Amino acid sequence: MSAPLKIGIVGLGKMGGIRAKTVRDCDDTVLVSGTDPNPPAQGFQDIKILPDYRAVIDSDVDAVIVCAPNRFIPEVVESALDAGKHVFCEKPPGRNLADIERIMEAEKRNPGLALKVGFNHRYHYGIMEAKKIVESGKYGDILWMRGVYGKAEGSGNPNEWRDDPEVAGGGILFDQGIHMLDLFRYFCGDFVEIKSMCTTAFWDIALEDNVFALLRDKKGRIAQLHSSFTQWKHRFTLEIFMQDGYVIVDGMPSGTRSYRDEWIIQGRKHVGFAIGNPPEEKTFCNTDPSWDLELAEFVDCIRTGKPIHNGTTKDTYEVMKMVFGIYDADPQFKQEQEKKLQSRNR
Repeated sequence: MSAPLKIGIVGLGKMGGIRAKTVRDCDDTVLVSGTDPNPPAQGFQDIKILPDYRAVIDSDVDAVIVCAPNRFIPEVVESALDAGKHVFCEKPPGRNLADIERIMEAEKRNPGLALKVGFNHRYHYGIMEAKKIVESGKYGDILWMRGVYGKAEGSGNPNEWRDDPEVAGGGILFDQGIHMLDLFRYFCGDFVEIKSMCTTAFWDIALEDNVFALLRDKKGRIAQLHSSFTQWKHRFTLEIFMQDGYVIVDGMPSGTRSYRDEWIIQGRKHVGFAIGNPPEEKTFCNTDPSWDLELAEFVDCIRTGKPIHNGTTKDTYEVMKMVFGIYDADPQFKQEQEKKLQSRNR
């Protein structure tokens, strides 16, 4: 049996902690080093805390997990790949399309290495079940999709990097709503037309806190998104309606449990006594396998040389292009944001 893969983590904040636990729980990986500008006092006593990302890359690791703020991810990923390390990085891996293009160029220079981006929602039980239901064809082709994904936390702290355009690159859509856009692509492929309204409705930040978007693919199928930072009652809902029925993924068993437990609901179109209210089959899930499954695919690709299936740089580029397409589709928001940025930089 091969020795466990040695892993180093760049960024030991919330996501770094989640990734560290997953690495420790996996029999085929061992966490050996990490770095953070403000290392946590607890939770990492068993590893080497190093001064910077270069030291982590040089610390005899097989792979690097990058959990840094968006602005710094491209530099770390590029350096790790060029040093011969496999890389797993959080989404979005940068602030703009130029950043992901930089990463893709580094990937091309190092074809023997695995590079995976963390779109873990594809590994939620409800999403995996919905994918099986859709692909079975039991309800026919997809007609439309509707996704609502929102949260409420946010201190308005000016030191929060996710609220800084120069570090984050975008607001709630870029930080959280991008997951729902990735799922739209997962089920329907690329979209060719976008309509949107973006707003900063509540928080005193120079980024959007709510986005409403309509997207149409080349088959004419429409997806509707509401991404919100003022969803005072946390919500994750993905509805997929097909010719003869539907599947709904409602809730998400996150670490905070604030999105409720997950239900997979499916029903068949009814034309008789139950028209408009058909019998439904409901499946309950209160566990989240996504972190473990995501790491398992990454490790398997390293071990076998198989290409990454979920979380490819191509998927990442396309979904980031959707994000900026949504921003661009609301010129009024773009103008207002530009004024805020100019005022902020004075």
